[in-house]
Amino acid sequence: MKDLIINQPKKLILGENALNQLVDDINAMGLRRVFILTDPFVASNVLPVFGRLHAEVSSVKCSGGEPTFTDFDAIVTQARAHKADCVVGIGGGSVLDLAKLVAALLHSKSQLNDVVGNGLIKKRTIPLICMPTTSGAGSESSPNAILIDDKDNSKKGIIDQVLMPDSVYIDPHLISTLPPEVTAYTGLDALTHCIEAYANKHAHPVVDMYALEGIRLISQNLGTVIANGKDLNARTKVALGSYYGGMCLGPVNTAAVHALAYPLGTTYKIAHGLSNALLLPFVLEYNLSAAPDRYANIALAMGGDYGTSKHDRAMASIQLIRNFIKECGMPSHLSALEISKDSIPQMAADAMLIQRLLRNNVREVQLEDAISIYQSAL
Repeated sequence: MKDLIINQPKKLILGENALNQLVDDINAMGLRRVFILTDPFVASNVLPVFGRLHAEVSSVKCSGGEPTFTDFDAIVTQARAHKADCVVGIGGGSVLDLAKLVAALLHSKSQLNDVVGNGLIKKRTIPLICMPTTSGAGSESSPNAILIDDKDNSKKGIIDQVLMPDSVYIDPHLISTLPPEVTAYTGLDALTHCIEAYANKHAHPVVDMYALEGIRLISQNLGTVIANGKDLNARTKVALGSYYGGMCLGPVNTAAVHALAYPLGTTYKIAHGLSNALLLPFVLEYNLSAAPDRYANIALAMGGDYGTSKHDRAMASIQLIRNFIKECGMPSHLSALEISKDSIPQMAADAMLIQRLLRNNVREVQLEDAISIYQSAL
């Protein structure tokens, strides 16, 4: 069995009173200068609750798009001016990634470029608290942060144990206002995390438990919350599945689906979860021969009809995923988003630069393979 290191938040609060509990816990910590990053879509619901804080609060509403190095530089400057002694991130994965990096680099002389990669930050000196308002990225339970480098328009990963939040608060009330479309593609992002971590060159039995349970929770409840966002029971289950997906990202991480999805986000500004959903079944078809047992178990976790043979069960998992994506109201091919065949060579070349993820894939992906997968997905 491979060596394994798992870092987790010290505390998880999951429930309908989590936001109020967060405020009470900050007061109990005796903090004086709290810096809050929020998503503009939830700020009006969240910030009034922080009026009960004893500490002086400074807040910034992050933009709705995927964060860039420039975004980080502007926000960390504000946090330093506030002399923050705690950072709180409340929002989707982009907001949480920024909050994690602000907390980690607030008192550091390092620039963001200095810490791109794995394990280069080393130390965080102030508390970090995260509260997700989507169920997708799993940033609240992972040591990863992904930002776009403005200089070359590519996504860069910063991975370090100090990016793991100290405390995580998940309140289904905050997630219940998420529109159906956003609910769908963020949920499919979380599902992809779990699937790619389970069928992965570096899969591990401990991580398998989280991945399979995440697949089960998301596949059995995402359709419910797309149809009725106010179903707090189903919202909580999808949120927990997303949390499990985030836990898979540190010790195992994602693979070719995410690597090939990145160019869709940077070049075409397609939402990350939708990018994953567009490519997921096509990458799994490519991978099938390398991990039939794993894909057969995914069919079982999704509660599908998994046939009589290992191959049939594995094939069933891909069809289940195709059906699930369709039921979530997502397009099934790149051409639906006006992506042309002419763009494939450059997208494939860009995807091949994401070796930190491609090396996790159960089947090796060369440039010609990436081109073939994009062509199939077109």
